[in-house]
Amino acid sequence: MPRPDLHQRIAAARLQRDAAQRRRTRRQVLRRDGMRCEVIGQDGAPHWLLNFCSNDYLGLSQHPRVAAALADAAREHGAGAGASHLVCGHHAAHDILERALADWLQAPRALLFGSGYMANLAVLQALLGEGDVCVQDRLNHASLIDAARLAGCTLKRYPHADASGAARQLAVHAAGAAMLASDGVFSMDGDVAPLRELAAVAKATQAMLYIDDAHGVGVLGEQGRGSVGAAGLTAADAPLQLVTFGKALGTHGAAVVGDADLIAHLAETARPYLYTTALPPAQAVATTEAIRASRAGDDLRERLRRNIAQLKAGAVAHGLELMASDTAIQPLACGSDGTALGMAAALEARGYWVAAIRPPTVPEGQARLRITLSAAHAPAEIDGLIDALADTRDQVRT
Repeated sequence: MPRPDLHQRIAAARLQRDAAQRRRTRRQVLRRDGMRCEVIGQDGAPHWLLNFCSNDYLGLSQHPRVAAALADAAREHGAGAGASHLVCGHHAAHDILERALADWLQAPRALLFGSGYMANLAVLQALLGEGDVCVQDRLNHASLIDAARLAGCTLKRYPHADASGAARQLAVHAAGAAMLASDGVFSMDGDVAPLRELAAVAKATQAMLYIDDAHGVGVLGEQGRGSVGAAGLTAADAPLQLVTFGKALGTHGAAVVGDADLIAHLAETARPYLYTTALPPAQAVATTEAIRASRAGDDLRERLRRNIAQLKAGAVAHGLELMASDTAIQPLACGSDGTALGMAAALEARGYWVAAIRPPTVPEGQARLRITLSAAHAPAEIDGLIDALADTRDQVRT
C-alpha cells in the first residue's frame, strides 16, 4: 500500500480551513510609530492602522531608554550570544538580568529562555514524567498543554477558573508527583485566574503550583510584579512562575523565576535550555532597562487602567458585548467566525487593526475580536475605536 502523499494531505487540510474561514495569514509591518503601524493591506498597498492587537501593554517596546540600551549594547557586544548558556554563551548581561528579575519578583532565582513556549516545555519536561500528573485550566495557553503531552505525564484539564475542579482532578490522581498549572491572566479572555484558591488547593494536595504570568507581569500588582504578587502569593506559594519579555516589557525572550533548587535543576537538565543558543546579550541589556522602567512605571499602569475603564464604559454605552475582563485584554464576543472576520475587515477599512480570533485558538462558536489596550493609546484613539466598533457591528449585522 502506498504511503500517504503529504502534499495531498496538506492541500486537503487547506481546503478544509478555507471552507471554515480559518486560513491564517501573516501581515507585513513596514514601520511603527507609537501605536500606529504601516501595514501591507489586502490590496498589496501600505496603509497606516491604529494598532489595537499588540501585547505592548506599557508601550515599552519603543521606550527611548529601552531602545537606546539595545542599540548601545549591540554595538558593544554584537548581535548574538554565540552558543548555549552552558557552553560559552552565558554573558554577564544575562546574569545581571536574571538577578534583576529575581529581585523584582521577590523570588530566589531566575533562569532565561528564548521564549515563553520554550520555558513551559522546559519546566514540565524537566520535572514531570510517566506516572506523574499535570492538572491544568481548560483555557491554558497551548504551550502548557503541549508541554504536558511531551513530558509523558498524565494531563487532566479542569473547567475554566474552577479551583474545586482542580482539587477533584488532583484527588483522583493521588499517586506520583503532581503539578497544578494555570495562566495568571488568560490570553484570549483577559480574566485573572483564582490564584489564592489554586494555591490553597496545591498546598492541600501536595501539588506544585506553576503560573504562566505572561500577560500579568508588568501590568498587575505593586511595581508590576504580576498576578502572583497581586494575589498576595509568595515564591513559597507558587514555587515557579513564567515571565515573558515580549508583552508588557516590550523586548524578547522569557524567564522562569522561583525556587532556587528547582531553577538549578532546570539549568542542568531542561532540554529547551541546554540545546539552544542563549538570548543575545544586547536583548538582555534592553530587558534589564525595561524592568527598571516597569518597576518605576506606576504612571504607565495608571494610564493603562484609565484606558481600560474608558473602553469598558464606552462599550456599555453602545451596547457592545465585551467579555468579563479588567485587564488590557478586552475581547468582544462575536460568536461566528464570519462575524469576527467581517468586523475585523470593516474596522481595518476605517483605520483600526483588531485581530479576529477563531477556533482552535478559542472554543467552537466563541470567535471574538481580541482588543488589546496600551498605556500608549490616547483617549481620543479609544473613543474613535468605540465608535468604529459600534458602526461595524451594525454594518456586519445588516
